[in-house]
Amino acid sequence: MSSRNLNARSRLLASARDVIRAQGFAATSVDDLCRAAGVTKGAFFHHFRSKEELGVAAAEFWSETTSELFAAAPYHQPADPFDRLIAYLEFRKELLAGDLPQITCLVGTMTQETYESAPAIREACNASISGHAMTLVDDIRAAMRMHGVAGVTPESLALHTQAVIQGGFILAKAQGSADIAADSIDHLIRYIRLMFNKPAPEETPQ
Repeated sequence: MSSRNLNARSRLLASARDVIRAQGFAATSVDDLCRAAGVTKGAFFHHFRSKEELGVAAAEFWSETTSELFAAAPYHQPADPFDRLIAYLEFRKELLAGDLPQITCLVGTMTQETYESAPAIREACNASISGHAMTLVDDIRAAMRMHGVAGVTPESLALHTQAVIQGGFILAKAQGSADIAADSIDHLIRYIRLMFNKPAPEETPQ
């Protein structure tokens, strides 16, 4: 495949990421994507047989690009795995700066619209969200062992973090502000600190 074709495909995927987050999957037409990417409909159908196939590829593209972002993020630096988990959540709060379409989740947006109508997209979105959650499991397991926490599995807590974050995105869209998403993460941090009996430094009894 030529670099020209690769470039057109990449531009379509980047456009899908941005346009779908702004106006939703159902409201986004092939014409919208081609216009945003600066390519022809012929180029679109050269790379994707349908908008649904583009949706699956966009979910995979989202996973690849966000995985690079999170792998390089500073929350991996603390020595204590509990501190890494809290730093991860603080990093998620930092990512809430900007306009709503740019800070919300592509795969979360597509899941809400396609979970019954497009099973292939739903499965690709689930793989993205669940796959990201599983990157937290090793740190959660180590933190649970280090701090004597039992009664839940690391996997369930990892998925719960994503349930809160994705729910925060929905409320942010409903209220037109990311503030509620940040508040939701703050509540999650308090919950995890209570679970691990690790109050925030300013809350440590004198």
